[in-house]
Amino acid sequence: MYSILLLLAFPCIILGMVWIFLALLNFFGGGYYDQYGNLVHSLDVDSVNYYFVSTIPWVIGGVGIWFAIAYYANASMVKKAVGARTLERRENPRIYNIVENLCMTCGMDMPMINVVDDPQLNAFASGINKSSYTVTVTTGLMNLLDDEELAGVIGHELTHIRNKDTRLLITSIIFVGIVSTVMSLVVRMMYNTMWYGGSRRSDREGNGLSMVVVLLIGVICCAIAYFFTLVTRFAISRRREYMADAGGAELSGNPHALASALRKISNDPGLDSVNREDVAQLFIMHPDEMEVGLMGFMGSLFSTHPDPAKRIAILEQF
Repeated sequence: MYSILLLLAFPCIILGMVWIFLALLNFFGGGYYDQYGNLVHSLDVDSVNYYFVSTIPWVIGGVGIWFAIAYYANASMVKKAVGARTLERRENPRIYNIVENLCMTCGMDMPMINVVDDPQLNAFASGINKSSYTVTVTTGLMNLLDDEELAGVIGHELTHIRNKDTRLLITSIIFVGIVSTVMSLVVRMMYNTMWYGGSRRSDREGNGLSMVVVLLIGVICCAIAYFFTLVTRFAISRRREYMADAGGAELSGNPHALASALRKISNDPGLDSVNREDVAQLFIMHPDEMEVGLMGFMGSLFSTHPDPAKRIAILEQF
């Protein structure tokens, strides 16, 4: 129930920012002159609500189509982002045996297994249903961890799948991506307006707002929405890492092996070439050298991953 309420917060945030955007346009774009010739701004709530209600179908329709495409294309999107390939049983029967044994232990269907050719260490789970559930590991992880450590890591990822964490995370990633993409487009539009058409388009007609001011209001609203979507995603997923650690320790039957694996991964977390903070949120450990832009920096402030030392300390208590 808690996670469902948090997921409902995403569309509420988007719709709330649309209302605030329309309200700001109404407030700064209207107004009247008092007896001293000063322009007085006022908010016409009825007018804002009218335009908001008229806008809702377009917003819901656009976000819905965007969300549906991203939701059902997530498997190929994630696979392409990390450069993964499908791992065949004959290529590495050791991994298949570990995954099969753990799945039999917890009574779940076996997910697909992907591998990334990366000498560093990392792993993650992804997918929204049985046909797309996938566990991805790096070649470095397979080569440097022993069977018990590897079972702990894979058990962690299988717990994410069993708890539907991957579905929740991918849903949150899509909403954050929608807001960040819209904000990037508005910023680019404002830049082009100021650079190429600022002198012509900044002229007012009556009390109307210039295009630059309209876009600036849009950027501010998008930034606020982006901040709150990051906070919501943070609330959804950080505690689930601890739950997955506990599930992985229980499945593998060796908490200390998982703690040992996390210690090794924390010394050399791979997949830092992905350069996509949203996808990195899926990893068992965030790449410490991943180069990110402004959006990635904002996302890292609300990382879904707890401190590795705390995770290791909790596991070593058992």
